[in-house]
Amino acid sequence: MITIAGAGLAGLTCALELARRGGAVRVFERGSCIGAQSVSRFAGGMLAPWCEAETADAQVTRLGGRAAQWWARITPVSRSGTLVVAPPRDRAELTRFARRTTAHRALDAAGIAALEPALAGRFERGLFFADEAHLDPRRALADLAQAAQACGVEITLGTPAPPRVDLDCTGIAADLAQLRPVRGEMAILHCPDIAIGRTLRLLHPRLPLYLVPRGAGRYMIGATMIESSSTRAPTLRSLCEMLGAAFALHPAFGEASVIETGAGLRAAFPDHLPRLQRIGDRLALNGLYRHGFLLAPAMAERVADHFLPETSNAHHGECKTA
Repeated sequence: MITIAGAGLAGLTCALELARRGGAVRVFERGSCIGAQSVSRFAGGMLAPWCEAETADAQVTRLGGRAAQWWARITPVSRSGTLVVAPPRDRAELTRFARRTTAHRALDAAGIAALEPALAGRFERGLFFADEAHLDPRRALADLAQAAQACGVEITLGTPAPPRVDLDCTGIAADLAQLRPVRGEMAILHCPDIAIGRTLRLLHPRLPLYLVPRGAGRYMIGATMIESSSTRAPTLRSLCEMLGAAFALHPAFGEASVIETGAGLRAAFPDHLPRLQRIGDRLALNGLYRHGFLLAPAMAERVADHFLPETSNAHHGECKTA
């Protein structure tokens, strides 16, 4: 029996990958329901390996290249790509973004309008990353838990993990050297007066914004990355900046209803890359930072290779049965 502490994104992806290879897995989760204490519930759910290359290590692109395919077997994935735009005064930001990334094509105003009619006449230039995708993090976590249980994984809710487990996936709660919290803040808007079908990134030198469609006129916006251990609600300054950026994207967001705000502490190492490391008699997977849904599948495969190396070259994706 392989035991895992934490039924968040990391713990559940590892549990599912291990179960797919025939492992018996038990996951301990101190929360009373899936996702209740997971910082992933505040995530954008962007599967955007090529956009992330603008600031992230090349490993992020390499490890995240198959994430959309992995998630599509579990939960709905929108493969509509990512559109990156910038106001005319910030054209240099778009040039810099293009220089640091790949797998995109340049768009003029007509090309932007063809992709997103709601943005017609608002931006002169853009970049389109056609192979990127996004998902709904909360549905994905629920579907992930269901898929793991269907493969035989035991998930014990409302129960702290015992002192000794095989794999620690407790995020910022883990006592690991160099692990630190990076605070992320978000808001969910209801704006039925505008229709946007793909992830948008609005470039700005001080506060780049991303907007992710959630369906039924709802949009998640996020931007902030603050070195802080505070778990308080989003600050007025952060909300004003995010909402102002959304308004700059399209004035219709000025009439949007703010239906939810939230903030979470994302676990990060100094290089912003995840680590699978041995701590005493257990392994720890941590540091998924802002790339959780993008990198969790690849890191789960590494975990499975460690515990079940004899099956590491086998076909993965279907649960083994006795």
